[in-house]
Amino acid sequence: MNLDRIQSALRDRKFDAWLFYDHHHRDPIAYRVLGLRSDLMVTRRWFYLVPAQGEPQKLVHRVEAGHLDSLPGNKRSYSSWQELQKQLQEIVVPYRNMAMQYSPQNQIPYVGLVDAGTVELVRGFGVNVVSSGDLVSQFEAVLNDEQIASHYAARDKIDAITAEAFKEIGRRVRNGGATEFDISQWILEALRRENLLTEDAPIVAVNAHSGDPHYEPHADGSEKMREGDFVLLDIWGKTKDPSACFYDITWTGFIGKDPGDRHREIFNIVRDARKVGCETVKQAFAAGRRIAGWEVDKATRNFIHEKGYGNYFIHRTGHNISASLHGNGANIDNLETKDEREILPNTCFSIEPGIYLPEFGVRSEVNVMTRPGKAEVTGREQSELVLI
Repeated sequence: MNLDRIQSALRDRKFDAWLFYDHHHRDPIAYRVLGLRSDLMVTRRWFYLVPAQGEPQKLVHRVEAGHLDSLPGNKRSYSSWQELQKQLQEIVVPYRNMAMQYSPQNQIPYVGLVDAGTVELVRGFGVNVVSSGDLVSQFEAVLNDEQIASHYAARDKIDAITAEAFKEIGRRVRNGGATEFDISQWILEALRRENLLTEDAPIVAVNAHSGDPHYEPHADGSEKMREGDFVLLDIWGKTKDPSACFYDITWTGFIGKDPGDRHREIFNIVRDARKVGCETVKQAFAAGRRIAGWEVDKATRNFIHEKGYGNYFIHRTGHNISASLHGNGANIDNLETKDEREILPNTCFSIEPGIYLPEFGVRSEVNVMTRPGKAEVTGREQSELVLI
């Protein structure tokens, strides 16, 4: 745990303290931020309060009295619930605005990990509980130089694999055919060959299956690819360092020489919406203006809505990307949630609008990396359908 960094972040955001709490490993964020062992046997509640200034305070059960001994601060112990409440009150009452892993109305479920009863208990002591969402982003999603470099290293390999995957589809279709599952397995083998890790198998989806955002090809029931098919590839991976940052892209193509006007129309709308999302971020960072995830989603979604396809854009515009494919920073979302978390410098996220029709779906996904004063798309940007 970096106590100085936590206290500095609290002062910057004008929070008086950050209260960490866990029972039965309900809050993995607390373990990562505090540097606690994830394999501790936690059968009793513990609390750890970090003030913006001064000494942290621990409250642990006497059965598990040593659980927070690796952390600095004064330790208190309890056995009964009455003793817990009395000591917790004494710990928290000096502080007015206290951050917890809480999200108003559970808007950000990734952050809303403390149960409602515990929030009620702390508020009952006269403390104003506020969301730790931006703090969590700062400690979970802000990337160091090595992580940023790892993202670009994965980019170089995955962009090449994606281009080769389209060629492999063409070769196989013209020499007996292949299924969605076959190509998914080919991509997995290519990722392994390049020493890249992936959380799940890539999405390879043909025609109506591409209209299912999370379609998973399996050995049974997978579509055979043919001339005239529309194809969507969603590929992600990272280098083998556990802290490495993922790279995650989606491209679309057509097996043949002429996709037809409908395919081109939908692709062009999605492509241009993607550009709107990226430019919204770039302009805000260039101007030094704070921007939240929901604002980028709104701009992207409005573009698709104005084209008449708003009802077919059924998911958020993007997600945070870090050592996890779906990280704990701001998502680009004003649909599933209103993500009011600030998009911080040195964070990465996807911009991936989509239009999903019954006969086919288009998603176009790039990754954006923010730095102080600027933001950039990190990989290749698809401008036309790939002709396979």
